[in-house]
Amino acid sequence: MHSKLLFALVGAGLAGGIASAIVYGRAHPPQPPVFTPPTNPYGRGIYANGIVESYQEHGKNTNMYPEVAGVVTEIPVEEGQKVKRGDVLIVLDDSVQAATVTQLKAQAAAASAVLEQLKAQPRKETLDVSRAQVDAAEATLARAESTRDKQMAAYRADRRAVSKQALDDSINAVTEARAARDVAKRQFELTKAGAWVYEIRNQEQQALALAGQAASAEALQRKYTLRAPRDGLVLALNTSVGSFVSTQGVYNPYTQSNDPVATLGDAGTLAVRAYVDEILVPRLGDVSKLTATMFVRGTDVAVPLAFVRVQPLVTPKIALSNDRTEKVDLRVLPIIFRFKPPAGIGVYPGQLVDVYIAPPGGGAPP
Repeated sequence: MHSKLLFALVGAGLAGGIASAIVYGRAHPPQPPVFTPPTNPYGRGIYANGIVESYQEHGKNTNMYPEVAGVVTEIPVEEGQKVKRGDVLIVLDDSVQAATVTQLKAQAAAASAVLEQLKAQPRKETLDVSRAQVDAAEATLARAESTRDKQMAAYRADRRAVSKQALDDSINAVTEARAARDVAKRQFELTKAGAWVYEIRNQEQQALALAGQAASAEALQRKYTLRAPRDGLVLALNTSVGSFVSTQGVYNPYTQSNDPVATLGDAGTLAVRAYVDEILVPRLGDVSKLTATMFVRGTDVAVPLAFVRVQPLVTPKIALSNDRTEKVDLRVLPIIFRFKPPAGIGVYPGQLVDVYIAPPGGGAPP
């Protein structure tokens, strides 16, 4: 009984194995490719890696770094938004700097008020007081002279009528009264002349210095607002409200490096920066007559490129990863082309593409 069951199970397993071998051994036609891999359209064309960027007459995309450090309080724009020159991109907390500006402006205003006060001298009320002091000194002198004359007349009539001490005191009182009168007159003339020219010059310089400090502090306060340096397109915002940013930008924990707080590009024509291997550079020939074709990865799209310029500096090939800690021996020559974005296909700055450059003498693109 058991032997029959065992033979039955073995037969069933053998039949299943044969059926599986037949099913899985059957040849299946290959799936058609999603896109055709790019091929060299020029035969002996020069291949280069490329990065799409916004077209600019000079340099690359504009990377924005604040000139001061602070906490982000406002970001009134969005990524992909077109901006005009002077539009606000990012606002930092400037409360401390604003208080400093207010204080320095108040000090500058106080110094200016003192300067105006000096220029307005003499004040009528002060001049009246000085004139009254002269009159009082004149009256004191007249009274002292009258007392002296009377005592001298009595002394001449009878030496016993006035003591020698009293006569000397009256004479000294006249001398003191005359001196006090002269001081009062000089003080009146000094008050009447107004502020000394050197005092005015000194106060003018103090007012100018404080006004300059206030203007400098106000200029620094404006640095807490990042504005678009030109018309363009906001390509990236690498910070958020409440984040702290420094003059080095924003720390990126993924790349362990600092990124710009914002990246601004051109809202119109795109460009591609093609990196030609240093070994292939001698094959370029006359770079002023270069023609090239760009292939968008993942598609069958080929885009003709228009030559713009060569960046005549061979650099290490780190731009494709943007990682400055990457150790490479290969060096590349950047060549910039511009192109019109193809319809129906999304092409964005920072995207990697394949570029084929026609060899000297040209070639027929696809």
